[in-house]
Amino acid sequence: MAEPQQTFDLTVIGSGPGGYVAAIRAAQLGLKTALVEKYPALGGTCLHIGCIPTKALLHSAEVLETARTAARFGVKTSGVTLDLAGVHKHKSDVIRRQAKGVEFLMKKNGITVVQGVGRLKGPKQVEVSGGAGGAQTIATRNILLATGSVPKMVPDLKVDGTRVITSNEALGLEFVPKSLIILGAGAVGVEFASIYSRFGSSVTMVEMLPRVLPLEDEEVSAEMQKAFRKRGIEIRVGTKVESVKVGAKGVEVQVRSEKGGAETLKAEMLLVAVGRRPLTDGLGLEGTKVELDRGYVKVDARMCTGDPSIYAIGDLIPTPAYAHTASHEGIVAAEAIAGREPEPIDYDQIPNCTFSDPEVASIGLTEAIAKARGHKVRIGRFPLPVLGKGRILDLQEGFVKLVGDERYDELLGIHIIGGHATDLIGEGATALRLEATVEDLFHAIHPHPTLSEGIGEAAMALHARGIHL
Repeated sequence: MAEPQQTFDLTVIGSGPGGYVAAIRAAQLGLKTALVEKYPALGGTCLHIGCIPTKALLHSAEVLETARTAARFGVKTSGVTLDLAGVHKHKSDVIRRQAKGVEFLMKKNGITVVQGVGRLKGPKQVEVSGGAGGAQTIATRNILLATGSVPKMVPDLKVDGTRVITSNEALGLEFVPKSLIILGAGAVGVEFASIYSRFGSSVTMVEMLPRVLPLEDEEVSAEMQKAFRKRGIEIRVGTKVESVKVGAKGVEVQVRSEKGGAETLKAEMLLVAVGRRPLTDGLGLEGTKVELDRGYVKVDARMCTGDPSIYAIGDLIPTPAYAHTASHEGIVAAEAIAGREPEPIDYDQIPNCTFSDPEVASIGLTEAIAKARGHKVRIGRFPLPVLGKGRILDLQEGFVKLVGDERYDELLGIHIIGGHATDLIGEGATALRLEATVEDLFHAIHPHPTLSEGIGEAAMALHARGIHL
């Protein structure tokens, strides 16, 4: 192992949207920065086997569905078929271009990129192995852990890549399975249900909790279940898996629910989407002051661990598992390392986005959580399909729901299901950040005809002065 040749102010392990953003911000603040990535291309899980490829597949599925049903908009099509190889080419092109963009940003900001597997080696040292440049040791004053997460697995169930898969394998299937069971109805499961049902699979979802998207507002979950069933997606909620039998031609999943009792589900393939776990394996945390809690790294508001020279962000810590969360945590960590006093993140103001069909997005408190925190809650709702833009898009379902506090008219949460929900939620992020009241939302003039009008209409409905419903 070569001795350290130079000392960095910060070494980041992991080049996902948390790690590379942290590296850029650190470099902007004058810190000599190194970025260690185990794969040849930069971008991490989000870019290569997560957010970006999934959304590329979702867009292809949306285009396919639009082409199939174009007659409702006065456009005649014929012979519309899925070209799965073309879908994967589009996905790969997007990934390649984004990875090149990250690489350019590293060069632009003078960040040293080291390819290989990074791990902690004694005080203020990072050992890198397995890379093209051979084994080396990096001397560094600070270390930021940004290694992300990997899919969780059900005990005693092995991924074989043929009959039992995770989201990693689902992104690269060379054929569309005739039938697919998805275990888990969180954001990942719901997105893949949207993809493969449109591609032509017969999809059944199994969720142990009482509803799909269990972290969202209950009314949103109910609307999603209704929409999925309308699309022919079978849903089993409040249902546990008792056993999985893998055969040469498919899988048999024995499930049991309180309402339906025992049932055997059969499909060509089983997709396990029961969540993700932090990737701390092999990081060399032993012997450091870094503490773990249920597998997650414990940090303070500055992203600092129990060791004052080691920081952690993203899926390694128990915060909302989104790329945008990790990016902001990376900025906080970089600024703290540079000696600044970064503003702590308000995790109530992290947007939740599910890019399914229909889309779901939310920010702030659900109705149930707001009541549990002692707020006297008022609700405003407005259905998106009745808007002029909703009719133009031929939306079949969806609504905006606002959660407000009666005493001060404080806006507590915005919940949207329907077309372009993930784009619309940006208004909610701004409103909560600026401590807007519900009245502020309807005094803000929303352009017509747009879906954003639904937010203003829901605000007026909360004050019992709705116009268009």
